[in-house]
Amino acid sequence: MATFAVIYSYTDDHERREAVRPTHREYLASLDDLLVAGAWAPGEPAGGLLIFRAADKAAVQKIVDGDPYTDAGVIAGVEIREWAPPLGPVAPSLNGS
Repeated sequence: MATFAVIYSYTDDHERREAVRPTHREYLASLDDLLVAGAWAPGEPAGGLLIFRAADKAAVQKIVDGDPYTDAGVIAGVEIREWAPPLGPVAPSLNGS
C-alpha cells in the first residue's frame, strides 16, 4: 500500500457544492482507504486535500470517480500524487512502516 495526496480544485458553483456536501462527506466517511480529508481554509482558493492509503493511483482514481462531487460537476481539477514523506511523527505510518 502507498500513500496518495489528492488535491481538488472546485468550480465557482458554491451553491451546488453546498447542496452535495452532505453526500460527499458520507461517501468519504465510508471509505476505509481515507486517512484524512478537508477543504482549504477560508481565504484560500476553493478546493481541498484528501490523503489515502491505496494499492495504486488507479484505485485512488476510482475513488475520485465515485465521489458525489465528481458526479455533481463541482470539481474543476484533480491531482493525484503518490506521497512518501520522510519526516515527522506520522511519516512511518504513512510509508507503511
